[in-house]
Formats: sequence, structure tokens, C-alpha cells
Amino acid sequence: MATGEAKPKAKAEAKPKAKPKAKAEAKPKAKAEAKGKPKAKPTKSLKTSKAPKGKATTAWSQNSTIPHSLYTHSKPRVVAVKEGVKLERPQKVLKDKDSNQDKVLQETIQSNLECFLFLQQPEQAERILMLCHRSPVKQKLLDVSAYNIVMRCWARKGCLQHIDQLFSMLESVDLRPSLDSYAAALQCLGRNQSPADAIQRYLEKLKSDGFHVEELFEKCLFEEDEKEKVLRAIRTVLPNYQLPPPPKPQTCKSSLLQDFYSKEKVVSYPKLDFSVEELQERFQQQLQMELNNTITIESVEAAKPPTPQAVKARELLGTLRSQWHDAILQALQKSRQSMAKARTLSKYNILYPYMCLLPDEEYASIMLQVLNTLSPQGESLAVLARELSSKVYSRYITHRKLRSHQLEKLQGVYEDYIHLLAKDSQPDQYLPREYWEKLVAEAGLGSSLNLKDCSWPYVVLMRLGMHMLELLVKAVTVPRNLLNPRLESKPIPVLYHIYSYQNTWQVGLIKPHPIFSQIVTDAAETMLTFHSSAMPMLCPPVPWTSPHFGAFVVNDTKLMRFVDGDVQHQLLLDQCPPVNLHPVLDALTQLGNCAWKINQPVLDIIISIFNDKGNEQLDIPPPLSEAPRPPTAPGHSSTWSKALKHELLLCKKKAAEMHSLRMDALYKLSIANYVRDKVFWFPHNMDFRGRTYPCPPYFNHLGNDVTRAILLFAEGRPLGPRGLNWLKIHLINLTGLKKKNALQERLEYANEIMEEILDSADRPLTGRKWWMNTDEPWQALACCMEIAKASRSPDPAAYISHFPVHQVGAQQIFMAHDGSCNGLQHYAALGRDLIGAVSVNLMPCSVPQDVYSAVAQQVEEFRKKDAERGVKIAQVLQGFISRKVVKQTVMTVVYGVTRYGGRLQIEKRLKEIDDFPEEYLWEASHYLVRQVFNSIKEMFSATRDIQTWLTESAKLISQSGRTVEWVTPLGLPIVQPYYRMKSTVLNCGMQNLSVRTPNNSQKPDTMKQKNAFPPNFIHSLDSTHMMLTALHCLRQGLTFVSVHDCYWTHALTVDIMNQICRQQFVALHSEKILQDLSEFMLEKYCSPNTETIATWQKKLMEQLSNVPRTGEFNLKQVMDSTYFFS
Repeated sequence: MATGEAKPKAKAEAKPKAKPKAKAEAKPKAKAEAKGKPKAKPTKSLKTSKAPKGKATTAWSQNSTIPHSLYTHSKPRVVAVKEGVKLERPQKVLKDKDSNQDKVLQETIQSNLECFLFLQQPEQAERILMLCHRSPVKQKLLDVSAYNIVMRCWARKGCLQHIDQLFSMLESVDLRPSLDSYAAALQCLGRNQSPADAIQRYLEKLKSDGFHVEELFEKCLFEEDEKEKVLRAIRTVLPNYQLPPPPKPQTCKSSLLQDFYSKEKVVSYPKLDFSVEELQERFQQQLQMELNNTITIESVEAAKPPTPQAVKARELLGTLRSQWHDAILQALQKSRQSMAKARTLSKYNILYPYMCLLPDEEYASIMLQVLNTLSPQGESLAVLARELSSKVYSRYITHRKLRSHQLEKLQGVYEDYIHLLAKDSQPDQYLPREYWEKLVAEAGLGSSLNLKDCSWPYVVLMRLGMHMLELLVKAVTVPRNLLNPRLESKPIPVLYHIYSYQNTWQVGLIKPHPIFSQIVTDAAETMLTFHSSAMPMLCPPVPWTSPHFGAFVVNDTKLMRFVDGDVQHQLLLDQCPPVNLHPVLDALTQLGNCAWKINQPVLDIIISIFNDKGNEQLDIPPPLSEAPRPPTAPGHSSTWSKALKHELLLCKKKAAEMHSLRMDALYKLSIANYVRDKVFWFPHNMDFRGRTYPCPPYFNHLGNDVTRAILLFAEGRPLGPRGLNWLKIHLINLTGLKKKNALQERLEYANEIMEEILDSADRPLTGRKWWMNTDEPWQALACCMEIAKASRSPDPAAYISHFPVHQVGAQQIFMAHDGSCNGLQHYAALGRDLIGAVSVNLMPCSVPQDVYSAVAQQVEEFRKKDAERGVKIAQVLQGFISRKVVKQTVMTVVYGVTRYGGRLQIEKRLKEIDDFPEEYLWEASHYLVRQVFNSIKEMFSATRDIQTWLTESAKLISQSGRTVEWVTPLGLPIVQPYYRMKSTVLNCGMQNLSVRTPNNSQKPDTMKQKNAFPPNFIHSLDSTHMMLTALHCLRQGLTFVSVHDCYWTHALTVDIMNQICRQQFVALHSEKILQDLSEFMLEKYCSPNTETIATWQKKLMEQLSNVPRTGEFNLKQVMDSTYFFS
């Protein structure tokens, strides 16, 4: 949340579109820092008049030094430190309050040392280490890994004397050397070809510290030739020493996957329709794209010929960018020279090594990319700072992988790995992960594929980004008279810093000057630049083998997505036995291995409408030229009426929304157009609950109707005897019609309207346009086209599409099946709730049951009784209770919506009813939300009992100061990342940033922990069911992907997938899920450390032991329920 100290001079701008990725908000900096002016008082209307809650991190001064004053003030205050000013030593170290700041400083020191290791500057690394080692305060922040980094620096230079000294330093501060310490020493000894007695001395010390030589190769990660040098040293003393054999592969013991991992029942992994040579060529294309870091593609708007004005503007932009490039290079060099002068720790600039990691050209390119993509509405400093530093970090990791020869080794392993997938190689009974691990073990020496973790602290990333942003703002100028020759020619900044209001908080923005925005608009450039990780992959993804390795070839990808600064998820994954993660890793790999292609006819229709002013009804955003024109505003803004100001604000807001939607659609369509003739893949990862997502953020199958309509499976299959029928049923599902009808009735309806279906396929834009009036028009159109082709083929059952690379052929479509109110299905199954099971289609029925209509009917019964008793609001509501009014609240009750949230949902629905009396909105929504909750409680009694049990358990756990953790039935460890976040104030040159990041040293947020546990737990079961289905579909040879609880496969295999989906749901809920959860939590939270048990532990033990009772529903009936998934 943003905090501010000074009333800004600039007028507040309209709120820009917020990007979700940045957690830091701007804290406007007092003007007092310059020229000794008195500090401006904050405006009284803002919440910012009080000091921020977070403690000011004065350690990160204006010039990013590491002074000792990190520990000084018990009350927060922001201090601006001028370059070169030496800060006083603290009087004492604050223990508890500063533990997080200590952690940040410790991580910063280590990442600084890692940078010097990469830069091959052991002298600089040792200088920083020595400065900290000699400081009584800083010394406490150094752990053995800091000393190890410096040892590795010297080991690569072969300087044994320095390593001996570092071992002595460890001893002097009572730190025990680790395996990495000995690996560095032995590497140095091997590099120098040292005598046997020196090596023997270190080997004996290693043994006396409780280690074994084998552990060096089993547990340490090596880069470049480090492993070979360690082995050479050992063989000097033990000539016959052999590397320890790779550990025997472990098999997952999960009862849910015994058949899947059984070697007796294993089948060959399905082949792709590509030869080894073709896949190798694709891998090289993907590798080159990732090494280039970015890719520039043609926009779908490029089809329009440029106007003379556009040509002139593009030439001007080219000239300006060349000038800016030179100015940025100059600014970078000047900044780095200034940083390099520091000689004491208090003046040392922590950003110095980060500004040396890349060639200057790459820093300049990154800064210009941010400038080129800046919206005319501007962007938050925090977002831009995070974007800049993330790009630097990404490039650093790429260089590191190249330097360490990790990519060289990965390339060799991948070229062998594709034999598992290629059609012209022998079939093999390995899973991708198993085959990859086998190949890595066989590769032996060389760099480890998993590099040592070298992540940068969030505070450092924000500081680095802010520093680069400041350089950019100062360096990039434009002549004032560029567009108006009558003005003077003095240079003015292209970017300027303003403040805006977001929910009464001041937020710093960087906004482009109107001159620059005008040139960009006139140029109408038709090239778009994306980071390589934003693009679909051109080869099958690297299989997930650990929480740190998988997906892209070069780009770093986390197995689990989490917010900046949150480390608990990663710690849990790292501590989890690798074999327990195999099901999750294998499921993610399988989802990523689905090959895709573009439905070109549909894409071409969409692009034609996009370039012809769009169509909001069809979800194709119009260009800004179609935005509502703001009214003419005469005179000065102080004379405008309130109504005029409001109208102008609405126009500005609408324009910002339209720009955002238009750019989002432009990105998606341009990427799709770029891969229109290619086969491609979407690597996957997951969130902390286990829900899976494609890694490329813009264009993927989780997108909207438009995006899904232009995606096809690359693999073609015949429709088979029932495939055409499934296509027709799928089309009717997409229309939103016949929801309450049986499948046979939907099929009959499709046959009745075949004339409309064929007309839509043949003349989508000139015919009767039946497809346009459906719920999902673009997917409906794609399905119409597929039905037309199949029904017109000589033998529809044999109709098949096969796509050779770079050739246009016929198409095939997939079937998407949705769970029926999926969360309630899991609750009904957990509680064996008979009435609930009927309502959510777990029980066989002749027609689908509609839980929303059932709840609306129950609410209406309650209303009638109240109306008869004379309750006024019940009488007013006569005739207004419908499925639509209650649907959203019923849907979200299972995911933890409160009565307050539910009331707002119902109020919104009632407002949409023209005849409903406005004066009764609040009372009616208040009454209805109570009755909806009562209805659900009556209909789903077991559901409410389980929800209450989960909520109360989470409440007691979080009140004890712990976060809620559990393990899914597939073995994935989960922790809820909700804490009472505190702000850290960063003093930056342009303004202060109030950074809020979670950390595990802070107390959990009890309210969020308890309210989020039931929905998060259900989401984790939902993802478990999906992963089980994915893995068993693999064994049956099906193509399978999912959009959470929406499962996709070919029309041919819908019946098989339906059977697998039901089998896995029954298998999952046949486990003692709630009992296992209770036992896990009792062991984790209630195992007494002392003989006496605390009162809160007794209360929690009682709560956790009281597992809700289950009802009479027979789970096996799900197998015969047609509408469980339909």
C-alpha cells in the first residue's frame, strides 16, 4: 500500500490500469532532500499524514549503501542520505523487530558475493566479506555459505592460500565448514595439481567434520569444470577412486497411483508425429529464441499500409532512439564510475556489482524496451522498477548458464531425450521425467543442470529497478519544438514523474510526455517485442524433474508460483522427499507435452474484425479511435462543474480500459498469427494450491472464447462411431441452450438446426450468423466448421486431420467437459451427503440436476412462509427470486464467500431487474443472502459441517502464530501465504517506496488464514483429481489438457476420458481425506515439545479430532452418473 509524505506539485492523474505483479507501492518523497528546503507538509485529506506502519529501511540509503543504521530507530522515520555521508554506528541491535531486515541484509551480502563470483573478481568479493567479517554487527549476518562463495572465487583462480585463510576465519567465528567448503578447497587443490599431503589434510578434516567423500558428488552442485577438478584431487590420494553410482530411482508409493507406476503394467510412451531430426531442429530454434532473450514479431495490424505521416514518424522515432541509446550508455558508465569509488563499507553501493553483470548494450536495450512499451496513461514506479530489474536478473541467469556450460550439457541431454518422443526411434517404457533422469545420470561429469540458487532479495530488485529508472528518466530527452517549430528548442524529459491517487493513497507514476505519445501514435509501429518466456515453445518442454528444473530450455521457471519475498512454498518443496513430488511433476510434464496448432480460418476471421474497428459483442475490443469523445471543457478546470468533471473522468477511464483490452487482444492475436504455421507447446507450472497454468501469459488455452477458438490439437484422430455426435453435443453446450436437457435431447436439437450450423460454417460473416448469438460465439463457430467438414466427408467416422509441419490441412476439434458446480461436488463426496450428491449430479439421473435452480426453489419456499407470516420484505420479493439472482452466491459459497460479499452479489443482480423497487435493494439483498445460506445449510448439511470444521481449525492454528499447512493426497505440500504484512520504506532518489512483502518471520493473518482454508483445500482436491485424470489418460494413450475443472480431449476419446475422470474421482474420495488431514495437523501442530500441553493445543486437539461425520451416499454411484461431467 502506498504512503506519501509530501503534497505533490503535479495534479493527480486518473488511476491507471494496475498490473498485478508488483507488490510495492510508491511513497512520495519529501522535497526537503534537495537544496535544504523545509519539508512540505502532507495533505490532511490523505491517510499518509501519519508515519508509515513499516519501519524505514535507512540501511538502503539514497545511493543504496549498506550503512550500519539499519538498526537505529525504534520508531519509523525516513532518512535521506546523500552520497558519501558516513552514518553513525547503532547503539544496539534490535532482535525481534529487525529479524526480517537482518535476513534481507544477509541475502543481499550473499547475492553481492555471487555477483563477484560471476564477474571473476575474488578480490572484490573478499573485500566485502572482510569488511563484514570485521564488523561485530555484520559478522553475525554471515553464515558459512557467504564464506563458501568467496572460496569458490579463489578456487577458480587456484589460490589455496586464500582458501586456507577463509577456513581459519570460519574457525574464528565458530562456523563449521560445509560440504561446499570442502568442494571448493578440493577444486583448488585439483586445479593446482597440489601434492598428495595437502589434499590428504583436507580429506581428513572433511572426515573429522562428519562428512564422506561420496557426499561431495551426491549433494554438491558444480559449474564448469569444478567436478573434474575435485575428482582429480581425490584421485591424487586415492588413484582407484570411482564416482558413486547414481541413486537407484525411487517409485512413488501413493495408493492412488500404484497401477500408474507399476512396472508390470507400464506401456510405451506415446510418440509425436515428428522425426528425431525435426525435433532437434525445433529445439535449436527454441534455444536460439531463449538465448536472444526477446523476440520481435509483426503485429496483426501490419496488414494496413503505412500513411506518409506514419513513415515520417517512424523515421523520427528511429533517430530519437539512436540518440537515447547513446545517452543511456553514457549515463550507465558515469553511474558505475561513481559507484566504484567507495572504499568503506558505509559508502559501499550495494548496486555496484548488479550494474556490472551485463554488457552495457544489454542494460540499454532493457531500458529502451520499457520506454517503448509504456502506456500513454503511465505506469506505477514500482511496476516499472520490478520489470527492469527482473529483465536484468533474467539475462544474468542466461549468461550464468552459458558460462557454467550448463546449457552445453542440457543440449546434449535434450538431444538424447527426444528419442523418447520421436516417431522414428524405438518405443521406450519410461516416463519423460524418468528418461531425463536416466540420461543425466549417464552424462556423469560436467556442470550440474541445477545451478546453485542465486536469487536476489526483493528489496535489491526494487532498488536496482529504481536506479535504472532514474537513469532512464534523466537520460532520455526530446527537443521541446519537435512538433511545434515556434517553440524554443531546449531539451525536455521524455518521461516525467507524477503522483496519482489509488484508494486515497498517493502512488508515484512515470508518464510519457505528450510529444512522445503523439509520435508513437503517429508512427503506428507494427512490430511487437516479447520476452521469450511469453511465447509458446517451439519444441516439447524440458520435463519437470525437481522444484528448480523444468519447462523452458534457458528461462528460469519456478515449479510453484508465489509472490515476491514469499519463501515458505519453496522451502516446503525443497524439504519434501523428491519421490513424493513425482506425481505432480509427471502431471505438469504431461500437460506441457500436448502439441497445439492454429485454426487458421477462424484466426483470419477474427483478425479481419479486429482490424475493422472490432466488435464488443463478439469480445473483440475496438481501437481507441472508437472511444467516446470527451465533452468540450471551456475555461480553466477550476470553473468546471462537478458533472462535467465526472463525465471527463469517466471518458478518461473508458479510454484507459479500451487501450488495455485492445493491447491484450493485439498481443494474443499477434502471437497466434506468428505461430500460425507452426506446431507449438505450452509448458505448465502451478500455484501454491496445485492448480495448473500454462507459463506463457498472453496466448494460451486458459484464455477467453476468442483464444480458445483458434487453438487445435496438433495430433489428429478419426472421429470414430460416436465422435460426430459428441461434436454436436459440444456445440449445443457452447451455445448455453438446453442446459437442463438430456444429452440425447441436445443431440436431437443439433440435428434440427443443421441448416443453421452449416450456414454459420459456410458464411460466417455474410450468412444468418446464428453462431453470433451463442454464449461462446467463437468456439461455436469453430465447432460449426468442424461439424460441416465431418458431416460432408465420405465417411464421418473416418474423418481425420493430420498436420505435417508448415503445411495447411484439414482441422480437428477437441471436446471440453465441465464439472457440475465442482466445489460442491467435492464437499458432497467428502461428506457422503446424499441430498447434496443428487443436487450436484453425483447420483445418476435422467436429466442434469441444476443446483442453482434447486437453491432458488428452496429460497422461494422460505420466502412464501415468511410472506404468509406478514414479513414485508418477503412480500416485496414475490416474483423476483430466480436462478440468476442466486447463482453467483451459490457458486462462491463453496469458495468461502462471506455474507457481506454474498449480499453485494445479490444486490447487483437485483439492480439489473428493471421493475425491482430501488428503495428495497439493501433490505432485500440482506434477506436473500441469509436465506441462500440457510438453503445451502439445509440442502448440503455435510458441506456446511466440513466447511465449519476447516474454518475453525484454521482459526485456532493461525491464532497460535502458525500458518495453515497440509499435504494433498498426491503428496504435494501446501502452505497458505497470508501474513500481517509490514511495510519497509526504501529511500530512493526519485521518491520513497513503501514495499510490502510477506515473510515467514511475521505473524499469520488469522482472518485470511481461516477464511481461505476451505476454498484452498477444495482447490487442492480439484487439482489432485485433474492430475490423476491426466496421468491415467496418458496410460490410455489419450490427448488430455485441462482448464482447472474443464477437461479437453479428442471427440474420439470423450467416452474413455469420461470413464477415467469418474474412476479417479471415486478413487480420490475413497481415501480417508479428512481423517488424514486431521492426523497430519495433530502431528504438526499438537505434538508437545514439553511434558505440559498448552491450553491452545488442547483446544486445537479437540477441534482437529472431531472430524465431521459422513452420510449414506455410495460413492460408486458416480460411475453411472451421466451428468457428473458433461
